[in-house]
Amino acid sequence: MAHRPASEEAAEQLVAAARHLFDTAVMSHAGHGNLSARLDAERFVLSATGMVRHLAPDQVATVSLGGEVLAGELGSENAEIVAMHATVYRLRPDVGGIIHTHSPAATAFALAHRELPCRAEPLLRFGQGESVPVVPWGPRGSEVSVRGIAAVLEERPSTAAALLANHGLLAFGADPMAASRLVVAIEEAAEAELAAAVLGGAVDFPGGALEAVRASIARVGP
Repeated sequence: MAHRPASEEAAEQLVAAARHLFDTAVMSHAGHGNLSARLDAERFVLSATGMVRHLAPDQVATVSLGGEVLAGELGSENAEIVAMHATVYRLRPDVGGIIHTHSPAATAFALAHRELPCRAEPLLRFGQGESVPVVPWGPRGSEVSVRGIAAVLEERPSTAAALLANHGLLAFGADPMAASRLVVAIEEAAEAELAAAVLGGAVDFPGGALEAVRASIARVGP
């Protein structure tokens, strides 16, 4: 039985991850976002349009880390963010999927240029065991923006997400669905932080919380 091309499987992963984002209601009213999945050390697939509410497998392009479109076509709104995704893949060989959204609560922190503290347990469980850093503003997809992302990833090598100042959220994981689950955890954490402010503010975890959660997961893991 012949194997399907990796790009087809990756496209279906993007579709499933996009559906998960909308099913969990973490997207902005416009439904704007972009998703990608690594194919190998030199290529990734990227959603061809910024409107991903009804993303289909044929709305995906294959792109090189150098920015060349190898298969499919990219809409202009997504052609300009190729470098954003490529930079993350280049700097983080462990990353297999990347998602950018304008999730409202997370974007509120991005607009305020405020890191999102790690005070909600789901963040620990979905790979963000530290505050989500803020990348200084730069025009969408510009060299300024991409350099800012690279600088933050180099300064914070264990972060699995970044807030793009005055813009939105960038999250990444082992695959697109892992990144999607992290987006959900971040959005819920941002909502909870804003709600807790009315009660006097959220409280930090006790020392050793991340290690304790990882030990708990390991006890029931495969």
